[in-house]
Amino acid sequence: MWRRTYFLLLLVRIYFALSPSYLHPDENFQGPEVVAGRVFSYPVHQTWEFTADHPIRSTFPLWLAYGWPMYLLRWLWEGFGYGEVPPSVVYWTLRVLMLSLSVVLEDWAIQELVPSPRTRRIAVPLIASSYVTWTFQTHTFSNSLETLLVSWSLVLIRRIVEDKKQSSVLASSILGFLVVTGVFNRITFPAFLLLPSLTLLPHFQRKPFSLVFIVIFALLTALFAISVDTTFYTPGEFTFSKLFNNPVITPLNNFFYNSDSTNLAKHGLHPRYQHFLINLPQLLGPAFPLLFFVRRSHLTLPLVSALSGTLFLSIFPHQEARFLLPAVPLILSSIRLPRPPRTNIWITSWILFNLALGILMGIYHQGGIVPVQTHIAKTNETVSDAFWWKTYSPPIWLLNGKNEELKTHDLMGMPGPQMVTEMEKVLPHCRTRGIPKPKVGSVYLVAPRSAEFLKPFYDREKMEDEEINLEEVWSYRRHLNLDDMDFADEGVWKTLGRVVGDRGLVIWRVTRNCWGGGQKKRLPT
Repeated sequence: MWRRTYFLLLLVRIYFALSPSYLHPDENFQGPEVVAGRVFSYPVHQTWEFTADHPIRSTFPLWLAYGWPMYLLRWLWEGFGYGEVPPSVVYWTLRVLMLSLSVVLEDWAIQELVPSPRTRRIAVPLIASSYVTWTFQTHTFSNSLETLLVSWSLVLIRRIVEDKKQSSVLASSILGFLVVTGVFNRITFPAFLLLPSLTLLPHFQRKPFSLVFIVIFALLTALFAISVDTTFYTPGEFTFSKLFNNPVITPLNNFFYNSDSTNLAKHGLHPRYQHFLINLPQLLGPAFPLLFFVRRSHLTLPLVSALSGTLFLSIFPHQEARFLLPAVPLILSSIRLPRPPRTNIWITSWILFNLALGILMGIYHQGGIVPVQTHIAKTNETVSDAFWWKTYSPPIWLLNGKNEELKTHDLMGMPGPQMVTEMEKVLPHCRTRGIPKPKVGSVYLVAPRSAEFLKPFYDREKMEDEEINLEEVWSYRRHLNLDDMDFADEGVWKTLGRVVGDRGLVIWRVTRNCWGGGQKKRLPT
């Protein structure tokens, strides 16, 4: 029965992996966009983490995760005579890759970390039915890669500890490689291994060669990773003199950057209890209360890793829920379900919670950004400027080379009147006879349909009074803009009715109103 349930949940995971939701800009800008620019020569946008004087993001794990699939895809695509690889093909290839890694490596690790077959029959379907597994783990987050690295590091630690007769040379060597890769991937990685690694100390006393091989492979991996980053960030060809005279050690830069509270304040400061009282319940839902009923005898290695990692990460004031992704499968593999008759009630609440969050985060959350960008890449119309308003930052590498002629303006949450002023700067001025001067390309505005501020600009009864007009070009219905909530002024039901009822992301063609457009009558933002 549990195998049938697992395979059904596997189909659910595939469905969400192939849905174009957009959970956070980092899933593009901290990974695929950077590598795609080097492999396919796409014009890309590199964030400050890669362009600072002391870059804090390592490209070493990015090449391991995304570089080789891109090179393989390019080789196959060009080998079959299809020409250049469209960015949309690369995008969905990486989604399938992350899905495969989740199904194979994450589920395999849980099989090894949960030795009891009876407990495994609960743990595996429980993790497979989590919306975190459906969504975050199938997206190209560094946190998703961290989840796999933490899980397999724990597997190797267990294998080494349980091997009383041999030094576990192979497991020790792989562990040294994974630990360094995890640190270069995310500086938070050691938090989840600090306490579990203490179980290795007795083994090192009996089998010191195990520690020797861990150190050797860790040093070799670190040397190679620093070489990769130094090559990436230093102009010119790679030389060993650059490596020894001016090495780029991104984890060290990351540590120094995050040690400064003024830097963390730029990204948002949270209370120390954010991870335990807000983020974990948000990720675990009905499973979170079960943590309080775990007995001391059930404090498994995965649970110790999850709780200690969450505790260590709580020291830092910047706390996002996705930082705890490695803890989710570890906790779900360690908890015990309520006893009958409460079991059915808990299972029902678990299903409803994950269905609701799965549909929201896996389908509708900023779900129109990728389809809209793909549509702009395929359109035959010449577009000179695209203004994005009240959305996440769009991944410009998906424009398939059009960003050489198209300028993307990321206005994010800019006030409405200021946004209109920015668009007016690129619109042609009106001639004396009321006809605008011809412009080489069209001007697009990409914005949620729920934005009340825009209605006067496309409402036929009101648009004559405005200085610009909006004409709908294309829209994608499965898009929710959760950053456009205004409960204080509109109330809960009116806000939800607007955001949900008017869901969708729209491409508007912007033109100057040369026949009317007297005094602007704009709604407050």
